[in-house]
Amino acid sequence: MAYRWLILADDLTGAADCAIAFGRTGHAAVVTWGEVGDASDRRLPILAYDTASRGLAAEAAAGRHVDVLERLSGPGRLLFKKIDSTLRGQPAAETAAALAHLKSRSGSAFGVFAPAFPATGRTTVDGRVLVNGRALEQAEVWQRDHTYPNADLVDVLATAGIRGEKVTLGTIRGGDLRAMFARLAGEGDRIAVCDAETDRDLHLIAEASLPMSSATVSSSTFFIGSAGFAHALAGFEAGDVAEPPRMTASASGTLIVVGSLAGASRSAARELEATGTVAHFPVAPETLLDGGAGRGSLAADVMKRLSGGGDALIEIMMDDEPDLSLGPRLSQALADALQSVAPAIGAFAATGGETAAMLLSRFGVNGIRLADEIEPGVSLGLTLGKLSVPVATKAGAFGDKLSLIRISERLRAVRIKGSFT
Repeated sequence: MAYRWLILADDLTGAADCAIAFGRTGHAAVVTWGEVGDASDRRLPILAYDTASRGLAAEAAAGRHVDVLERLSGPGRLLFKKIDSTLRGQPAAETAAALAHLKSRSGSAFGVFAPAFPATGRTTVDGRVLVNGRALEQAEVWQRDHTYPNADLVDVLATAGIRGEKVTLGTIRGGDLRAMFARLAGEGDRIAVCDAETDRDLHLIAEASLPMSSATVSSSTFFIGSAGFAHALAGFEAGDVAEPPRMTASASGTLIVVGSLAGASRSAARELEATGTVAHFPVAPETLLDGGAGRGSLAADVMKRLSGGGDALIEIMMDDEPDLSLGPRLSQALADALQSVAPAIGAFAATGGETAAMLLSRFGVNGIRLADEIEPGVSLGLTLGKLSVPVATKAGAFGDKLSLIRISERLRAVRIKGSFT
């Protein structure tokens, strides 16, 4: 069976790591943002859209989702609402917007909610999110940034007026899951909040919730989760293998930007720097925000490094108590500072969806044609627009201390060879 999918995410890395789950089955998968693409984009089997709503208030985030849904959703296309696996942003309000949109089209709506991503340590037990076996509320990412009082998913959904019902591991593994989903769907306007500890659990959820065939696709049922659930759903896909995106070899270096504050990204930056294969450019917030000569000097030094075939690692440096409200301003300022280096870029990588989207947009990029997955949560593709180079995106908290080394090595091989295979 082959379905057509619309993936809505609140940031770029999330859009990409879900879309590549389907792209790896052989279907052409594209991530886009900004202005909604032309009619040809809408014919793609896998279309992911970054709404850039992670930093918005609930009402604004919901409104943005409604706007995109009205323009991109259509008959015969299943909706996957990608949320952050640690509940950052406004997943409840955005899910409510999707539920209301589908209800307006079909009279009722039903959502299957499975946020677990076991490959990255995110699981769900008794309707609560765990990170590496511990309550999400104890995790670094929650301590730094959270929207809801707790990580009980029924409570989270209730903040947006959604009725959620927990589906326990016993039910998921018990053999009657499809019947339970049918009952909940019949009650209308419900979200099934599914536990999952393993990829096998996600497989069972996907198997029980997908339509029996692509000819019976219902626009009233949608799916909510992270890339773990996307991979499970994609496991039931089949179709002709799309040609990988074509590119030319490049002698220019790779630009790697670390904008995320997550410890995983910072430790990975230290390990990559220690290899001696990159030139490290630590950038203080003051340098970016004052708009002075420091930004020009940074661009010139990075341009020289990339033009000579060397890789450059740029890291926005923050203290132990960072002002999170500066995040968008810093990303925007870095994008402004580096706009001139675009012609010298042979490949690009970024940690943090906001950072990646702002930089790519400034380089004249309006989408990514996905080609592969370097590791769980790290997608690889080719930029679309004025700049055509290999690109890898990674959520800040994903990966381990060696992730940036693996990303750097893969991008170097791709750009030198001029092929993703």
